[in-house]
Amino acid sequence: MSRVLNNIKVYELAESIYASGYPMMTKVPIDISWEHEIDLIQKDIKAKNYLNKHIKRAIHLANAKGGGHNQFLTGILVSFDMTFTNKGWIEAERYRFLNFVSSQSTMHRINKMDLDECCSKRVDQRIIDIVNEKIDNYNDNPTLENKRDILDNLPSGLKLTARITTNYRCLRNMYEQRHNHQLEKWLGFCKELEKLPMAKEFIIGDK
Repeated sequence: MSRVLNNIKVYELAESIYASGYPMMTKVPIDISWEHEIDLIQKDIKAKNYLNKHIKRAIHLANAKGGGHNQFLTGILVSFDMTFTNKGWIEAERYRFLNFVSSQSTMHRINKMDLDECCSKRVDQRIIDIVNEKIDNYNDNPTLENKRDILDNLPSGLKLTARITTNYRCLRNMYEQRHNHQLEKWLGFCKELEKLPMAKEFIIGDK
């Protein structure tokens, strides 16, 4: 199975872990003192020393029953390139905090795409051949009607890539709902979430 997520960046992990303790603080350190605390958390994350009091608290809050305790997870920001089928994108777009930075465009480039490369292995070759015929018709005679013929016949298994920005709280919700999904791409998506820093503690949870 080809990778669903590429070029992954995770930001504000230590900072959000520390901020999970703000509700019980009467005074939050600033400047050098704050940076010192963040540096210690970063070192303990790298060493997998989850007995650090801030990390230990954050893990507890992430998995606590009831709403709102895992709010700090919204501060752990993630960006990645996500390659999904048309069918998968329709389902992904329901998530409010899955934000699109930019994406490939069938409107602009479908007549230049190699459908044999861009479609999932489950797309029937006969369908690809039909769409390729319509692409040839458009390239020979680039009218609006011929473009619409292409767009209305694109298969659900056409794969497109988008740059996405989101957060751990959204990804936790997605993992909960999709890790046993029938669509292969969702299974691949969830497997790759499991590789993110502290995914077991903050995204997978007590499954």
